[in-house]
Amino acid sequence: MRKIIISAAVFLLLLPFIISAVKKTPDDRVYRVRDHQVISFGQMISEIKQADVVLLGETHNSMADHSAQLDIIKRLHSLHVPFSIGLEMFRADSQKDLDGWVKKEIPPDRFLEIYYDNWDAPWALYKDIFLFARASDIPMAGLNVPWELSGKIFTSGFNSLTPEEKKEIPGGITCTVDKEYERFIRQVYQVHHGMGGKSFDNFCQAQMLWDSVMAWNIVNRLRKEPGSKMVVLTGIGHAWKKGIPAQMGKRSKYRYAVVLPQLPMGKPDREISPDEADYILMGR
Repeated sequence: MRKIIISAAVFLLLLPFIISAVKKTPDDRVYRVRDHQVISFGQMISEIKQADVVLLGETHNSMADHSAQLDIIKRLHSLHVPFSIGLEMFRADSQKDLDGWVKKEIPPDRFLEIYYDNWDAPWALYKDIFLFARASDIPMAGLNVPWELSGKIFTSGFNSLTPEEKKEIPGGITCTVDKEYERFIRQVYQVHHGMGGKSFDNFCQAQMLWDSVMAWNIVNRLRKEPGSKMVVLTGIGHAWKKGIPAQMGKRSKYRYAVVLPQLPMGKPDREISPDEADYILMGR
């Protein structure tokens, strides 16, 4: 029930992002933000392969977005780029299950149960990505926190956590939200329908928790595996540079690239800033 409540809230807040599904293929055009140029998919791949972390934003229920993510993963893999796949969809405490999946130690029917213990979106949306990682021996990494913690913060705020619960959060993260992050959250999620005051404060703290913990887990894994890279699958709001990348920047100097699946919030392409994203997938 807790996951359903949180997912429903996030779904409502992400409604402005949802667009009609358009199949994205490696022939798609890509808008490069830094110089306002339209480039090929292949050109983008040649550029992002230099990054230590590639964040692929998604609308969770968009098959087109997941298809585009898989195309990028396949292309990077074909170039023998050493990377793991980081997942917002899996908790860090499910890492052994992800390892077992990639090593083919866990059968698909058992893994399906594990998947739904971690995430609510239909397996069909992510199946091809997981199957490709398994077939290609690409490591997968759980990045998120237990639902109980984020759900409690969403409902009652960070200060409602017990000392024992706070110990489950790595890196001394406290969910402190400054004015800039608050403005970012209001912009990205277009908060409305009466969410304000304490409810919005709690929502900001829950988002900050996810951004901070996922950033911490990304940096921690890369430090343990020198020379490796990570492709991160996460919601658009977390992938934006003021989300996970900003929190990574507080902890490391890893190079990153942010790829979004569509123009967020209906912005014209020239209103997207290099401080927000690096590439926008445009479709044909």
